[in-house]
Amino acid sequence: MKKIFLFLLIAQISFAQKDGFWDKERAFTKEIKLSSGNRTLVKIDDLPEGASEFVFRILLIDENGKITTSLASILKAIPDPTGISQGTAGAIVLTNSLSGDDTCVYGIYTSEKAGNQFLKDGKLETACYFKKEPVNKDSKVISIKNTNCFENAPSIWFGFENKNWVLSTKIVLEVVSWIDYSASRGWNLETKKEILTEAEKLATVKMVANKNNYLATFIKVFAAKYKYSEYKQLLAIEKANIMQSIATESLTQSGELQNYLDKIRSASFDLFKKGKSDDAIALIQKEIIEKKYAKDNDYSALGDIYLFNKQFVNAEEQYKKAIDRNASELGYKLKLAHVFMFSNKVGEAKDIHKLYKDNNISANKSWIAQTKYDLEDFEKRGFSTDNFKKILRILE
Repeated sequence: MKKIFLFLLIAQISFAQKDGFWDKERAFTKEIKLSSGNRTLVKIDDLPEGASEFVFRILLIDENGKITTSLASILKAIPDPTGISQGTAGAIVLTNSLSGDDTCVYGIYTSEKAGNQFLKDGKLETACYFKKEPVNKDSKVISIKNTNCFENAPSIWFGFENKNWVLSTKIVLEVVSWIDYSASRGWNLETKKEILTEAEKLATVKMVANKNNYLATFIKVFAAKYKYSEYKQLLAIEKANIMQSIATESLTQSGELQNYLDKIRSASFDLFKKGKSDDAIALIQKEIIEKKYAKDNDYSALGDIYLFNKQFVNAEEQYKKAIDRNASELGYKLKLAHVFMFSNKVGEAKDIHKLYKDNNISANKSWIAQTKYDLEDFEKRGFSTDNFKKILRILE
């Protein structure tokens, strides 16, 4: 027998649903033969993870696989009418009472125990959903999440009782689940709390302006990338790497990136002022440079640290990177000239001063004024002043 699917009903409901899908691949279809007056219990395959609703259809068919509607087919199915009533006249009364249809009553249970009790006493009241009036076909959408009885029920059982007086019947039962995209990934209130606990341990959280906004974004990004079951299978080293990657991505999506970077820059400067230059450099390298967030001012900041620590080769490299990213910023070119002066590249330093000495560094400070200020500061810091006079002559 070909499977009977609920295509029309599913299509109508799916049209209004956009957050999931009808799981036709795991649809349950079963044909049940049931003698007159008998009861049976049918276990449905475990509802798929993320199932928030399911739709079922029940159809009763005759022995030939057709829905019983004709009087002839009913009469043909009664082998000995005299055993039930007084001859053929009694059979006619019987078939009239059946209205040409096989019928049954049914209930849907969330425990096998309750279903087995139905097999004993035929009472439907303990079912989560039931039909006491005999039917020959029925269908309905059951909302799991909005029905307390079905909530958290991984399995369901259908109990049937054949209400035909003498005829056996075949019942075709179909069940298709609606899979909620979000729930199917295993992220519920409890599992989200679990990932939140891990996220709150990240150093990134301490460096954002709006912690709640950032953490909410983190959970959203993580849940979109990984199922909860996938998360639980990660090795510790994998988990640490992924958490850091999600933390970085969440900065952008939450709008917290700029605040975070500014705090990193500020923290690096504080380390520098405390004499912890290596830590200051490492912080910018790890949190800004390596994550490809660096701007011209970040390379300039690194250049400043290297310069004041007399690491002139490194300082030159960083200032050139800053200039490559913002060639119009004259302050970077003045700093590069200072590096050349201390690196015995006085000729190159002079060329820069000659080119820009008539310009202003900013709206309120000229190139010459800034140069003289910087040279005085270098002298106070104990830098060699051997080439200062050569530079000052260029500025006169």
